[in-house]
Amino acid sequence: MDFKKIKEEMLETKTWAVVGVTNKKDRFAYKIWKILKDHNYTSYGVNPNYQEIDGEKIYASIKDIPEKIHVVNMVLSPRFGSSVLDEAKELGIEYIFFQPGSYDEDIIKKAESLNFKYLIEDCIYATLKERE
Repeated sequence: MDFKKIKEEMLETKTWAVVGVTNKKDRFAYKIWKILKDHNYTSYGVNPNYQEIDGEKIYASIKDIPEKIHVVNMVLSPRFGSSVLDEAKELGIEYIFFQPGSYDEDIIKKAESLNFKYLIEDCIYATLKERE
């Protein structure tokens, strides 16, 4: 898999879901959601534990988002990732960006078996910070 090409494709798509977003501003799950917005991406927060963060609606599932998502950014424990991958496949989403700590061998095997284009060992926050 050409991870460099996949990353470029992801960066060109402007509609992302950040699964595992939090209202804790010191956490990457918040910072990623925010930096995507700051760089003119449409960034939907997904976490069933929140109704809203910073006055913006947070969705319980990627299925609840009213727009087609192009990239799912995973910032949650791998044990919750399997069902998110199933939903993403059902919705026709092509790209999964696994943040550090959001994947394990089983999740990667599942992502591969579902034919996702995915990234590991990378961070969208760091990538966008470099562009500031």
